[in-house]
Amino acid sequence: MRKKTTVPLKESCVDAAREVIAESGLEALSLREVARKLGVSHQAPYRHYPSRDHLLAAVMSKCFIDFRAHLEARQASDNPDQDLGELGRAYLSYARSHSLEYRLMFGTPWPAAAEHPDLVRNAVYAFDVLRGVLRRLGEHMPAAQIDQRALFIWSCMHGLSGIRAGDVMQHLAIDSAVAETASEQVLALIGLALRPPE
Repeated sequence: MRKKTTVPLKESCVDAAREVIAESGLEALSLREVARKLGVSHQAPYRHYPSRDHLLAAVMSKCFIDFRAHLEARQASDNPDQDLGELGRAYLSYARSHSLEYRLMFGTPWPAAAEHPDLVRNAVYAFDVLRGVLRRLGEHMPAAQIDQRALFIWSCMHGLSGIRAGDVMQHLAIDSAVAETASEQVLALIGLALRPPE
């Protein structure tokens, strides 16, 4: 049981929920378990979260807020091509250093979206960071084309993050130099794929 703090109960529930998931997995998350961890009445979390899904949505929403902040803290460049590379590196570093949060955002079934508009809004805000860089690359590019390119880049980053998180690559007889430079190679190939035809 944690020591009581001056953090409001609503925020404390989110922090405790993340701890429960980290310690025991998503299946162990319940409002009763969060209350036990906080040392409060088992009814107390219900004042802010009517159900487990509402609490999970708040946890995931906070992950997207942190993810966007991480992306925005990158070493931004006035050159949009270079900035896109920095954004890719920031994405990969977040996936590596915040593996739990990354899995919650992109590997967990979402609660019913209509009931959790904050979660949807914060996910869109995070995705808009990538859209913003792509708009700088093609100022007059239609929105649909920007989204197509954003999904292409996201798919590459997500795939590479997943491969790096597992043990498969080390068993595929891939040259160590290729494995070590995989991130930069993928980023370079994305740049080539987005380059307009000559």
